[in-house]
Amino acid sequence: MESNGPRGDAELILVADDVPANVELLFDQLHVLGFRAIAAHDGPSALRACFESKPDLCILDVSMPAGDLGCDDRSTGFEVCRRIKRDPRTKNIPVIFVTALNDTTDRVKAIEAGGDDFLTKPHNRLVLGARVRSLLKLKAATDALEESLRKGRELQKMRDDLMKMIVHDLKTPLTSVLATMEMLLDGDFGPIGPEQKKAVGDAEGKAEDLLSLINDVLEVSRIEEAELTLDLQPIAPAAILTEIEHEWEVRFQQERATCTIDVSDDAPVFEADKELLKRVFNNLVQNAVTHSAEAVNIDFKARRDGDAVMFTIADNGPGIPPQYHEVIFRKFERVKTQGVPRTRSSGLGLAFCKMVVDAHGGRIWVQSAEGQGSSFHFTLPIKPAERVVRVSGGVI
Repeated sequence: MESNGPRGDAELILVADDVPANVELLFDQLHVLGFRAIAAHDGPSALRACFESKPDLCILDVSMPAGDLGCDDRSTGFEVCRRIKRDPRTKNIPVIFVTALNDTTDRVKAIEAGGDDFLTKPHNRLVLGARVRSLLKLKAATDALEESLRKGRELQKMRDDLMKMIVHDLKTPLTSVLATMEMLLDGDFGPIGPEQKKAVGDAEGKAEDLLSLINDVLEVSRIEEAELTLDLQPIAPAAILTEIEHEWEVRFQQERATCTIDVSDDAPVFEADKELLKRVFNNLVQNAVTHSAEAVNIDFKARRDGDAVMFTIADNGPGIPPQYHEVIFRKFERVKTQGVPRTRSSGLGLAFCKMVVDAHGGRIWVQSAEGQGSSFHFTLPIKPAERVVRVSGGVI
């Protein structure tokens, strides 16, 4: 049954009690307070009313017929509350228990079941009104917060989907540009002079950087959305650092950068996904080279760290203020440093590094101060605990 007194948009209260006189009394009190009310007379009908009518608040008697709920009639209200709070559709509905018993045990059971308040019969109408209004305000605030978070997640998903479409569409024409530049440098279209060759080489380098950023975007999205299977293989620290140095040799010459390698005798052979790990090194070197206004010195170091290997990539660049040491590992975050030329960046390079290191069961951090260079450290276990992992995007 439903009343006709309160306005049509008034909050709806479910009253569940097997004694008609109690229901009628609560109906009268709620109507005077300006609320609409619906009734249920046992556990199963109370649950049905919750799922079908979505009341704004429930007032439950503790002792009601349990029906098929599988509990004692003396505890029906507690079981109804537990089921309401467990279901995502109804979990935010406040529940007030009303009982003739003033037993501490009942109060404890009410709290354990997820109840929000407790009234003992006979109750005062003004007290009932104050508690109902208070819980409805709390529910409204909770609903508003969840709606805001839901809309935020939808907007984030829209942005991520749009970003992925754009970068995917960029990859094909960029690959053609790179191929054309390579043919120019190889003389396939005829000889070019030293100045033209240098200009094309510089353009090719920037295009490679852009392709690397695009791959970072796609790789971060792939890791966030699916399980990542690590292609583990034995890696010697000295070997991989030498390989990275060799691959960057031409770029170092162009940027007038220098590089040193220092591998301790105790640095162990470890297992890792080599391709992902090389991209971690490449992103860290890319940061050091592109974010410095002058020629930079880069030092690679490796040593044992307990049951792990620790790598360090240090530079004498502009440094990073302490307040950004955590921020830089989040997606789309960048640091603006005085005196450093503006560079194109997706803000994903370090986020990608953190995801890969996390996937291996390691840790990455930075030690730096503005104007004093930066040292990026990361540890990797000698043997990762898992080959198939899922990296949470919430960490970045």
